[in-house]
Amino acid sequence: MPLLGLIGNPLNHSRSPELFGEIFRRESLKNWNYNLFPLSNIKLLPELIAAHPELCGFNVTIPYKTDIIPFLDQISIEAEEIGAVNTVRIERNKNNITLIGYNTDAYGFEELLKFACAENAERALVLGSGGAAKAVCYVLEKFNITYSIASRNSMEEHILYGNLDEKIIKTHNLIINTTPLGMHPNIDECPPIPFDFISQNHTIIDLVYNPENTSLMKKVTNLGSKAFNGMLMLQKQAEKAWEIFNK
Repeated sequence: MPLLGLIGNPLNHSRSPELFGEIFRRESLKNWNYNLFPLSNIKLLPELIAAHPELCGFNVTIPYKTDIIPFLDQISIEAEEIGAVNTVRIERNKNNITLIGYNTDAYGFEELLKFACAENAERALVLGSGGAAKAVCYVLEKFNITYSIASRNSMEEHILYGNLDEKIIKTHNLIINTTPLGMHPNIDECPPIPFDFISQNHTIIDLVYNPENTSLMKKVTNLGSKAFNGMLMLQKQAEKAWEIFNK
């Protein structure tokens, strides 16, 4: 029985099994399964693959979208340019196993950006600097949207959350949360941005999709801003991943 799955840690928030279950039903594939594989360390990946010879591909989520790259035999041009992988196809030929990495997050975020009517934004503020942020920045560059990155870490060209001020918030009319802050079960968490300067001129995209109405979304909509969660992105990247798995 063909098997797909998701690796990451934690995974209790994931709706990927539900999405792929819908794909299997749509395609009348009764024998396909999709499992969650929480890994405490990415170094456990070879052991996982060896233990599941029926595994023909898997998705990758926090915190392994960049850490997985050294374990891959091949990587798509787009994933290499982005610097992050969220989809891996496994090709098996007798005793030889080839892992090929792709990035479907970029496609998913592009579709979400269009849905939010934000592809013509002047400046974007990206919250977070992980694998999802890399895909977001790749798409922003594609649409010639100037962006800044805010994070907890003091890195060159990154803005520390504590240094976000009125000028920065008001001059970035698109704000994208790529962090897991606010994700189930920690639904009361929220990126530490100065909300006093959010207005109806802003569009906020929160890549968190569980819960559907995040703490961040609640706060900004109360201030007149438009807000969108990451569910559409999840759906679109899953569809693109299925195309890769089903080649």
